[in-house]
Amino acid sequence: MTQFDAIVIGGGLVGAAIGYGLVRDGLRVAIVDEGDIAFRASRGNFGLVWVQSKGLGAPHYQRWTRLSAEEWPALAAELGERTGISVGLEQPGGLQLCLGEEELEKRRAMMEQMRREAGNFGFEYRMLDRSELAGILPGLGASVAGASWTPYDGHANSLNLLHALHKGFGERGGTYLPGRTVIEAHAAPHDFRVEFAGETIVAPKIVLAAGLGNAKLAPLFGLLAPVRPQRGQILVTERTNRIWPLPLGSLRQTQEGTIMLGSSEEDVGFDTGQKPEIMRNIARRAVLCFPWIAELQIVRAWAALRVMPPDGLPIYDESEEFPGAFTANCHSGVTLAGAHANAFAPMVAAGALDPMMMPFSAKRFDVSAAA
Repeated sequence: MTQFDAIVIGGGLVGAAIGYGLVRDGLRVAIVDEGDIAFRASRGNFGLVWVQSKGLGAPHYQRWTRLSAEEWPALAAELGERTGISVGLEQPGGLQLCLGEEELEKRRAMMEQMRREAGNFGFEYRMLDRSELAGILPGLGASVAGASWTPYDGHANSLNLLHALHKGFGERGGTYLPGRTVIEAHAAPHDFRVEFAGETIVAPKIVLAAGLGNAKLAPLFGLLAPVRPQRGQILVTERTNRIWPLPLGSLRQTQEGTIMLGSSEEDVGFDTGQKPEIMRNIARRAVLCFPWIAELQIVRAWAALRVMPPDGLPIYDESEEFPGAFTANCHSGVTLAGAHANAFAPMVAAGALDPMMMPFSAKRFDVSAAA
């Protein structure tokens, strides 16, 4: 039986960011990682650090996302200096392209609502018409009517981020336990025991960051994580010259020159297969935005599963039944990496979530309690 100060279940971007933040705060931490048999959203995501579409009708989510975007440069610099791995952060702002006037007006209304909901916190955005966009984006398609812009957005190399978080975690003294599937777990206030095949670890704190696996794990610790899978598909083109100075929502060019095309939303359970119809729709929209993309070869394509709560907003909780147990659930592991490492992890280290996290509790799904 091995003793730690904290156990993190889940070695993807969410768990790795939290684990890194905890070990940086001086805790003895174990990250338990099921391995590549898990549904890893971390290896299938789009790589955006994206603010402008987050938090409509939920200003607390907008503030949390903004906080994370603000923490990202410091986290990227720290990881680069400590590990020698560049996470490829570029944060020049971002554009969301709109096809046709109807889509543009709907986007304008959405952005204005988010500005109103932000109140004194503020929310900076601009709507760009087609003529402005044409001066920024070469070869813009005739179907593009305009775009929304915010200064907060950016993108990064998410695989490098995962690598850097794990390397930094290990270099700071963290214990990484790969290939472990939880066989049994025992919970008592500030006393948690997790068992694998022939191995047991214990700690007074535990964080469930196992993505879709949290749905089954959470009740063992007096928590609720009603997450479901939502499939998204991505296409990747061959490399070409760097063309765009910033990410474009469902289109982004990597530092290597490939262009990633997305995105899609499908409720198909745990199926990670690909559907040609969806792939055609993704490619069609990309070509409407930039007709010259049709000349590029598609070199890779994949599907992955998002971790999706019922209302699409993150779930963060601490257990009332078993103090010391926490859970983190979201579908924006890249965007929220800054907040997870630099804000959420210190809360766990201190032993309690900040009151600002109360709106994220899974209690919001308890209709009787809400009534």
